[in-house]
Amino acid sequence: MVNKNVLRKFSNKELETYLQEGNRFVPEAVQIAFEILEERGCIFSEQEKTAVQQLIRHKKEEEEAKLSEEREFWKDHITEDANAIKLFPRELILLISGIFGTIPGALLLGLNFIKLKKYGAAILTFIFGAIFLPVQNFLVPLTYKENTQGFFTYRKSPGFFMAAVGTLILLVFWVLFTPKKLPYRAASYIFPVILSIIMLVMIINYPEWFSGYFLVSFAR
Repeated sequence: MVNKNVLRKFSNKELETYLQEGNRFVPEAVQIAFEILEERGCIFSEQEKTAVQQLIRHKKEEEEAKLSEEREFWKDHITEDANAIKLFPRELILLISGIFGTIPGALLLGLNFIKLKKYGAAILTFIFGAIFLPVQNFLVPLTYKENTQGFFTYRKSPGFFMAAVGTLILLVFWVLFTPKKLPYRAASYIFPVILSIIMLVMIINYPEWFSGYFLVSFAR
């Protein structure tokens, strides 16, 4: 948000730099600078006014293109195209990771990378999934221990927070290592479901192994 009162403190010469082609100011700042100069009695020819409006329009188009590119960068390009490669869906991976931890989520994502022949990314993902478990198991109980009130609400649970962090990191891995705008079909849900059931059984029977997990933390 551009503050007009701040720009009013600038000299005419400083404000004129906002109207120069190739400047890095946002379109709103250019518009306000132009209005202030007119208020101060500066006279612009019709050609100059047209040039300023074209500059503002061009800057707005650049901003819209940049936002569109950023949205495309994070977009999930799942499709029904029969010719597209089959991958485990991104939303499914993130959901499983959030509920059952980074191990199953990293395993599914790593298998996707192997299908895409991104072997380095797959190894990195597998390692992260394994390493995040002891980190989570260390930080979550420590947070509970240091908490003076000894109580956490659902949203403020450190287990929930760490699960969200792990899931977010896997999302970043997906975006960084999956080819941009790659259309893919959803692979069978059978293996992810089986993997989730196995993780649930392990969490229930060996909660000490997963002391930092969201399900264990929430059950306290």
